[in-house]
Order: sequence, then C-alpha cells, then structure tokens
Amino acid sequence: MEMQRWSTRWKTKSWFMDSTITAFITLTLLLQAAKVRAAEPVDVLKVLAFQNYPEGVTKTTGFCANRRASKPDSAYRVAKQIQISAPTTQLFPGGVFPEDFSILTTVRPKSGLQSFLLSIYNEQGVQQLGVEVGRSPVFLYEDQTGKPTPEDYPLFSSLNLANGKWHRVAISVEKKTVTIIVNCKKKITKHLLRSDQASISTNGITVFGTRILDEEVFQ
Repeated sequence: MEMQRWSTRWKTKSWFMDSTITAFITLTLLLQAAKVRAAEPVDVLKVLAFQNYPEGVTKTTGFCANRRASKPDSAYRVAKQIQISAPTTQLFPGGVFPEDFSILTTVRPKSGLQSFLLSIYNEQGVQQLGVEVGRSPVFLYEDQTGKPTPEDYPLFSSLNLANGKWHRVAISVEKKTVTIIVNCKKKITKHLLRSDQASISTNGITVFGTRILDEEVFQ
C-alpha cells in the first residue's frame, strides 16, 4: 500500500469544498463503549437517519432471511450519490468519545471492494478514526498527539471481507491493542501504538461510506 493513501491530513483540506459521497450500502452498524461505566451504545445508522429512508436509501433483506421466533433481519441499501454524514456531537451528545470502545457491524461488501465504512474527523479535518473493509481490512486511529503514525495502522491482511458474503465484524479497542473478531470465530489482535490517555475529538464530523476525497466508496 502506498504511504500517500494512508496520509490522514493531505486528503482533508477540501472537505468543505467537495463533500459528495457515492455509496451502495447493505449493512447494520453499531458503535458502542467497551465498558459499562462509559457511554451508552450508539446506533450510527439511526443517528444518520437511515430509518427515514432519505432519497436513494431503501430497506432490504439482511443477514438472516428466515428466523423462527422473530421477523427476518433487515438492512439498508444506498444506490445513488448522496451525502451521508453528521456532526460527531450527534453521536456523542456528552462530548466524550470513550477511550476504550467497540465497533460492531453486520456487513456485505461488494466482491473485491476496498473502502472505508466509517470515518471520524476532528475540527481541523484530520481523520482520527476509520474502519476500512474489503480484501484487507484496516483500522485507522490517530489520537490527539498524532499516534499511531500511518505506517503503524493495524492491518488485517489475512482477512477478506469482500467475498460477496455477509460478515459479522466486531472491532474492540482496549488500552494499546485492537482486536477484530469475524463471524464469532476468527480473532486477531494487533498492537495499537497510541498515547497514554488517548482521546478522539467529538467536535468534527462523522462520514459514512468513504473518507474525504477518497475515490473508493463502500458498495
């Protein structure tokens, strides 16, 4: 992977000039605190108002089409160019992003895809957090001191989420490690070389389906 691709700053300068996002989405996503004493769970899709079916968003069959005791799973599909974003304070009204946290998602990327599913930027336009799904998932994290640097972002090259199938993916951050669990079976833990008492600003914006100025979009 080219280092230029993983620079979190050079791609953010034109955010307020060009914020069009193209995405085709079939998923459910939940962001929550890892510890009970921390923030309450945040349903990212609910905050982004997917349930209101904005133009280009439709409801479709989800992970399990047949359940004996309940209705079939449902998911959202986005099929045209729309902007999917919100101020991060809408996800965390208290203004605090938990130091340790988990991101839970049920997702079916297009075969061969490699793109960001979720990106969180601070008020200076620096990407602080990103989840890239596809042939080789990446977890992007940059705290208030700029750690870890792009060359130290955790890569999960042994996983392929872009094989046209549904996957349940959990990413858990605790202290200086990040763990990914796929389909409740495969578990991989990597070092997360962040600072002590690392923090993520909630004064910026959260973008869904891509990252600013990326050509790749989630499908």
